[in-house]
Amino acid sequence: MEHLRTTIGIGGVIGRVHVSDPAFLRMLEERYDGFTGNWDATDFDFTIDLAAPGTPVSAEDDVRVWRDGRLWRFRRGDFSAEWDSLSRKGRIRQSANPYSIDSVLRIVHTLILATSEDGLLLHAASAVRNGRAFCFAGVSGAGKTTIARLAPPDVRLLTDEISYVRRDAGRYYAYGTPFTGELAKPGENLSAPLAAVYILAQGTDNRIDDIPRAEAARALLRSVLFFAEDAELVKRVFHSACQLVEDIPVRRLTFAPDARAWELVP
Repeated sequence: MEHLRTTIGIGGVIGRVHVSDPAFLRMLEERYDGFTGNWDATDFDFTIDLAAPGTPVSAEDDVRVWRDGRLWRFRRGDFSAEWDSLSRKGRIRQSANPYSIDSVLRIVHTLILATSEDGLLLHAASAVRNGRAFCFAGVSGAGKTTIARLAPPDVRLLTDEISYVRRDAGRYYAYGTPFTGELAKPGENLSAPLAAVYILAQGTDNRIDDIPRAEAARALLRSVLFFAEDAELVKRVFHSACQLVEDIPVRRLTFAPDARAWELVP
């Protein structure tokens, strides 16, 4: 059967997806609108095999990612995937929904970033203001969606959920992502130099406090998105987080839920 294809670029990393169902391809192109293109060179390829609706795909309830020789295997109840780390090609079996491919893309991006130690995916909102990017990290309920919703008109939203931070030529950049949170609004496909990371805390007033570097690293690590059961890559992710804290200011932003919090962001 002839496969159709589209390419999806996030954070400067390009993935090609092959599908046989035209309706599913249209859904992908609509979901990743602004992040698709016609790149010839790719960093990874996946062929998607669609399972019939209601057909169990995996026995795993929670996401599981592990290495099996040169293959990476990804499992969750709604998808089963494998990816060859050398050929950069893989297959996904899933039903015709957008959430499974979203999760697979996040996983493979975390593996590529961890292997190269070039950056991180963070549970964080991020935005560009005056040509500089700012990340707002925190655990669930810390206020990522709130701070994104309160952004003034001169702010361009990169994401309200999953921030893509990558180092290029010794400088960190934040990139827009199509991965959405409660706002259900994809970020803009642009990038800017990363000026600061703010660890969010809700309070009765608005202020920014310096925090010790060790505390900053711990807070940042709590926001890192990583799935693989692999000790070597975990070490690399830890190193990447510590390096970011060395190079980029990480501070605590305590804010009341109103737009005045943005007065503190230059």
